[in-house]
Amino acid sequence: IAAVFVPLVMAAALATFLGWLWLGPAPALSFAFVAAVSVLLIACPCAMGLATPTAILVGTGRGAALGILFRRGAALENLARVDQVVLDKTGTLTAGRPALTDLHAFGCTDEAALALAAAGEQHSEHPIGAAIVTAARERGLTLAAATELAAVPGFGIQALIEGRRVAIGAARFMDRLGVSVSAADAPVARLAADGKSPVYLAVDGQLLAVLAVADPIKPSSRAAVERLQGLGLTVTMLTGDGRRTAEAVARQVGIERVVAEVLPDDKAAEVRRLQAAGQRVAFVGDGINDAPALAQADVGIAMGTGTEIAVAAGEVVLMSGDLTAVAVAIALSRRTLGTIRLNFFWAYAYNVALIPLAAGVFYPLTGWLLNPMIAAAAMSVSSLFVVTNSLRLRGFEPDESS
Repeated sequence: IAAVFVPLVMAAALATFLGWLWLGPAPALSFAFVAAVSVLLIACPCAMGLATPTAILVGTGRGAALGILFRRGAALENLARVDQVVLDKTGTLTAGRPALTDLHAFGCTDEAALALAAAGEQHSEHPIGAAIVTAARERGLTLAAATELAAVPGFGIQALIEGRRVAIGAARFMDRLGVSVSAADAPVARLAADGKSPVYLAVDGQLLAVLAVADPIKPSSRAAVERLQGLGLTVTMLTGDGRRTAEAVARQVGIERVVAEVLPDDKAAEVRRLQAAGQRVAFVGDGINDAPALAQADVGIAMGTGTEIAVAAGEVVLMSGDLTAVAVAIALSRRTLGTIRLNFFWAYAYNVALIPLAAGVFYPLTGWLLNPMIAAAAMSVSSLFVVTNSLRLRGFEPDESS
């Protein structure tokens, strides 16, 4: 804007000076000089320079007061333009504290199956693995040593326990290992319908048990989804869980579009696919596996209660971990962008209206000629208007996002 506006103003001031020097009343030089100076004063682009940074400053400050940290001013502007919000499930829609709820063993006791599964998961950092280990310890089970541990992200874990090859993981992991899981189809269907995540346990290539882990949905998740939809946004749930489990959770929170069975490395690819379709995407996540998607999205929103890697990758951080803050952040960003647009409208309208007056265009008809002191005062008033309009963002309240 400056590259175009400044030369035009200089040209207008020069044309004003030369025009009145040639056509103006005596003393022509004094008249021309006053008119040219008035043009320069009126056109001083202070209001334009203040239009964006003042609104961004107040908007980010108000966000911080509401527990929403905008790392960059651009994130505040970009968030106002998103039309698709993609939500990770675990730790975002759910509490991120899964617990073992069911266990179906085939050919052994439940305790024996749980002890083997926990022995394989005892060094895992995955929330599901931690839930299995916690359940085993609560029951007082002794965990054998596990060697030759091999973790396959998005699939499961293999280990050698007491001379037996143990595998724990998702159905796709069993498929990769060539383990038949048809014996567990009936219980798995019931578990998935309840929104529970089934975990398979195989020993030496044979299915030994199926365990179910459930992660409670955050009380605020459904209300948060409704508020996002109320803002005209499309909400998508992205998860590595099986489709039936994912759809059960989606029904509970009111999400219609679900992308399930997504490997950790494919989350960013799904975001890219949406962007290629012309969508502006905000991704919300909290885990290590969410970091690539957070970086890929037009705006990455990290839950402040999540991992440090996710928080570092997000442009916006929700300090409380409350999903309803996503709707608040978007509403605040839209208010801020609207304020910026109003600031620019005022700055441009002010110049368009007063530059002709300062140049003396109306002088032959009305005798009006702008005094340079009045021009300077008017320029100051325009800047004051922009600052005052931006300060109105301090009054933004969360309930305005509904």
